[in-house]
Amino acid sequence: MRTLFDKIWDSHVVQNVTDGPAQLYIDRLYCHEVTSPQAFDGLRRRRLRCFRPQNIFCMPDHNIPTHDQDKPIADPVSRKQVDTLKSNTAEFGLSYYGVMHPDNGIIHVVGPEKGLSLPGMTIVCGDSHTSTHGAMGAIAFGIGTSEVEMVMASQCVLQQKPKTMRITVDGKLAQGVTAKDLALYLMAQLTTSGATGYFVEYAGEAVRSLSMEGRLTLCNLSIEMGARGGIVAPDDVTIDYVRGKDYAPKGEAWDEAVAYWRTLRSDDDAVFDKEYRFCAADIEPRITYGTNPGMGIGISESIPTLDKIDKDSRASFEKSLDYMDFTPGQQLLGHKIDYVFLGACTNGRIEDFRAFASVVRGRRKHADVVAWLVPGSWSVMRQIKAEGIDKTLADAGFEIRQPGCSACLAMNDDQIPEGKYCVSTSNRNFEGRQGREARTVLASPLVAAASAVAGCICDPREFLQ
Repeated sequence: MRTLFDKIWDSHVVQNVTDGPAQLYIDRLYCHEVTSPQAFDGLRRRRLRCFRPQNIFCMPDHNIPTHDQDKPIADPVSRKQVDTLKSNTAEFGLSYYGVMHPDNGIIHVVGPEKGLSLPGMTIVCGDSHTSTHGAMGAIAFGIGTSEVEMVMASQCVLQQKPKTMRITVDGKLAQGVTAKDLALYLMAQLTTSGATGYFVEYAGEAVRSLSMEGRLTLCNLSIEMGARGGIVAPDDVTIDYVRGKDYAPKGEAWDEAVAYWRTLRSDDDAVFDKEYRFCAADIEPRITYGTNPGMGIGISESIPTLDKIDKDSRASFEKSLDYMDFTPGQQLLGHKIDYVFLGACTNGRIEDFRAFASVVRGRRKHADVVAWLVPGSWSVMRQIKAEGIDKTLADAGFEIRQPGCSACLAMNDDQIPEGKYCVSTSNRNFEGRQGREARTVLASPLVAAASAVAGCICDPREFLQ
């Protein structure tokens, strides 16, 4: 009667504190430059070393520029954060993939593509979107800086066991509908707090039909529903993706690992604390209209009118629309845009660039649109070039930038100017998220590509027929 989450969690509990949290063993700790400095300082104050340094992997991603990475970082704050991570990893003997390293990239993109994130693992990072790695069939969640220090010192973390939720999506997604649209749909249905306190297992034909890249996108956005994390049971898609990765088991160890991974599924009689069921046929390409990821609509729909909004939510609804300069009942198809961003740990993988290229092939970027296409890693960049996607994009008037978090969060040079609209494949559309007073419309790579060509919010199905 155990869920997949229960099986992995229970196998990693070192001890349970009476009337308190569990001491949970952590297989993998990822560190970036923003949330790790205080943790390293804490170790120094306590005169501690990392307990299992071979299980800790570090790389800068948030603050690095996406151009001229071979030159010193111009912004002094960003440069200091990146330099501090480099010196900390050297002092504590940790694996480090620095700027311009062939394995550098966004940590949540690099982990799976290197085989560092594997089924059955527990994975943490001082970053909420650590939930991404749950797509591998792992328990993965973000932690605070003091907890990063705890894991460094003990390879364990104290955590209350979350409740379990299963979201089943029946049927297959229609043409032009992606994992990003599925995630945005679920957020609109459950709201951004609907999964608070839960760890979500995604199931059903629509989920099983997703590629690994699609599952990574889906689990990445679990945190935007308030969930502690998301997970998809490993299957042949998972195993084929992991096979041959740098850190994947080899030889007999591979066979043993696969045999174990195939046991990682919820029992047929498993009981979840909460269950939801949805139909894939109800989902069309999605966009957001407000200032949280749950404020979304089907691309052919209109923004809700006030009478459709709960009275307690109307003030925040109107505030969001005022920020975005939208009105209740407005349809956004055809609304002029200024920027398009393809990238982030949500949609910066090779499949996302293939999707974008499939729409713009044989067409041209609209002259009024500034497009930032940012691979999630140098590995993705190499795949883009190997497959000729770079030429397709160049022929359509697009340039590819160097890997990094880029315009997801405005902690680097890639910031959307005040009042400008950006169709973004990232994960959040909060006020100021992509730049002071910037207006973010979250969407899939297909919607972003169609909009970049049209110069306005556009339904990608017009180009896929």
